[in-house]
Amino acid sequence: MTRRRVVIIGSGFGGLFAAKALRGAPVDITLISKTTHHLFQPLLYQVATGILSEGSIAPATREILRSQDNVRVLTGLVTGIDAEAGTVVHRHHDDETSTPYDELIVAAGAGQSYFGNDHFAAFAPGMKSIDDALELRARIFGAFEAAEGTDDPEERRKLLTFVVVGAGPTGVEMAGQIAELANVTLKEQFRSFDPADARVFLVDGADQVLPPFGPRLGVKTQRSLERAGVEVVLQALVTDVDADSVTWKTAEGESTRMPCATKVWAAGVRGSEVGALVAQATGVELDRAGRVVVDEYLAVPGHPEITVIGDLAAVPGVPGVAQGAIQGARYVAARIAERAAGSEPEQRPFSYVDKGSMATISKFSAVVKMGRLELTGFIAWAAWLFLHLLYIAGFKSRVTTLLHWAISFVGTGRTERVTTNQQLVGRLALDQLGQRVSGRLFRGERDVRGEGPRTTS
Repeated sequence: MTRRRVVIIGSGFGGLFAAKALRGAPVDITLISKTTHHLFQPLLYQVATGILSEGSIAPATREILRSQDNVRVLTGLVTGIDAEAGTVVHRHHDDETSTPYDELIVAAGAGQSYFGNDHFAAFAPGMKSIDDALELRARIFGAFEAAEGTDDPEERRKLLTFVVVGAGPTGVEMAGQIAELANVTLKEQFRSFDPADARVFLVDGADQVLPPFGPRLGVKTQRSLERAGVEVVLQALVTDVDADSVTWKTAEGESTRMPCATKVWAAGVRGSEVGALVAQATGVELDRAGRVVVDEYLAVPGHPEITVIGDLAAVPGVPGVAQGAIQGARYVAARIAERAAGSEPEQRPFSYVDKGSMATISKFSAVVKMGRLELTGFIAWAAWLFLHLLYIAGFKSRVTTLLHWAISFVGTGRTERVTTNQQLVGRLALDQLGQRVSGRLFRGERDVRGEGPRTTS
C-alpha cells in the first residue's frame, strides 16, 4: 500500500500534536512552519518581563521530533495552496518550493487583531510570537532606563506609565508582572526615581476582567490586581494609540488621554494569513476574524482531505486555547490514520472537552476555573505552575524553566533582562522594508525595498 503524504502547516500545539499523533501511522509527514521552534505561547509574557529565556518556551521543532522517522521538518512561509493539484507552495528567503500532499492539516494559528486599527501596531505590539515578547522586553525595561536619564518630570511620568489593552489572561498576566517589576524586582536599582512610582493601567471594554472565568473570579482577580498596584479601567474602548499616549472612551462617554511610552496590545485575535490562502484555493467561508469555517469533522466543506485546527478554525464552542488545538490535532490525526490504513473514518463529529482555564495574577496568586470548581490564591498558582510545566515540550526546557521560576518566585530577581536596540526596532524596520527583503539583505544589496507591506518576518 502506498504511504499517504501528509503536509502540516504550523508548528504550534495543533501542528506538533498532529505530527506526534501520527507517529505509528503509515504516512510520510512534511511539517512546514515559518519558525524553527514550537512556541509555548501561554508563557510569552514571562519572556517579555524577564522571567524566562525564549529558549525555555520555544524548543526547536526538529529536536522534539528527532526520533520520529516519518516526519520531515521544513522552514518556510506558505504563499499558496493548490487544492486541485494537491500542493503547498512555500518559500524560505528567496527559494520557493512546492510540496505535494494527500492530506493537508492547516494549523497556522492566529495573529493579533487591532479591530480595524492596524496602525496601532506600530506603537502597541501584540503578544503572539517570540519577536513580540523580545520587543516588549526591550520596551518595558527600556522605559525604566530612559526614565533614569531624564530630568524632565513630565517625560519621566510618561516613561513610567504602562498601558495594557485587553483584560483576558494575557493582559492580566502582563499587567501583574509589570507591576511586580516596578514594585519588587527593580527596587533600589535606580537613583533618579523610585520604580514603585510607575503606573500600570489595564483597559478593557468588558464589564469585568477575565470574562470567561465568570463574575466571582473576575472580581477576585480585579481586587488582586489593584492590591498589586494595577489600575483597572473597565467598560472603556481604546479609540486612539500614538507614540506618546493611549486614549480610551468609557461607556458614559468620558474620554481620557493617558500619556505613556509603553503599550501592550492583548485584545483580540485574527486568523493567520494562511486562512485566506485556504479560502482562495477552496472557496471556503471565513468568519469576521479571518478564521476558516470548517465542518463538524474540522474539514473544509467539499475537501475532506484539508482540515483546519487550532486558532485558525472557526468551531462553535471551542475557545482559542492550547487544549482546543491539541484535541483537534488528535482527532484529525486519528481520522487520517484510519484512511491511511485503508478504512473509512468513523462518522463521529469533533467534540471539544473543556478542561478549564487558568491565569496568574502575581507571585503566588492565580485563578483556576474547571467546570464548577473555582480556585484562587496559592493553590491555584501551584496548579498553574504544574500544568504549564507539564505541557512545555522537552526535558531541558522543563529544567531551565524550573530554575528560572525558582530565581524569580523564591527570590526577587529576573535572569533574562538583556535587551538590545535591534529587538526594539527590528519589527518596525522590517515593516517599512516590506516583503521579500531577507535574501537581498543577506546578499548585501543596498536597495532592499520589498514588494509591499510585510505580513511576517
